[in-house]
Amino acid sequence: MAKRVAVIGSGVSGLTSIKCCLDEGLQPTCFERSNDIGGLWRFKEKVEEGRASIYQSVFTNSSKEMSCFSDFPMPEHFPNFLHNTRFLEYLKLYAKRFDLLKYIRFKIIFLVDQLQLVRVTCFRASIEEELCINSKACVSHQHKLVQ
Repeated sequence: MAKRVAVIGSGVSGLTSIKCCLDEGLQPTCFERSNDIGGLWRFKEKVEEGRASIYQSVFTNSSKEMSCFSDFPMPEHFPNFLHNTRFLEYLKLYAKRFDLLKYIRFKIIFLVDQLQLVRVTCFRASIEEELCINSKACVSHQHKLVQ
């Protein structure tokens, strides 16, 4: 049976963590607090609490060749420096290409304690579900650990 890994967030780090887990024969489950992938690359006019965001006019400051993943080059028709909407499009293409969305649970609130996922609370249709998972957690710099 494959070892379970909790991935927190479906931004750049989360998506690549899911793929790396799969490449290593692990069983990832990604917990995303919002309703879509992209992390801070998904611009929102109204910033969500506890979520970093970019401003609407942001472009990448590195070329598409330097910004792409080694196993998934950016489409040729993309400009050399990408507006945030194009970079988000690239992340969605990456997730689709490697079939990562099926490993992501959206609209999830989570607590992480010393890189052990201790509680996941899911709020959907006003039903609260709590899962206790004994697994390692992969987190990005956007998420705080419970002390």
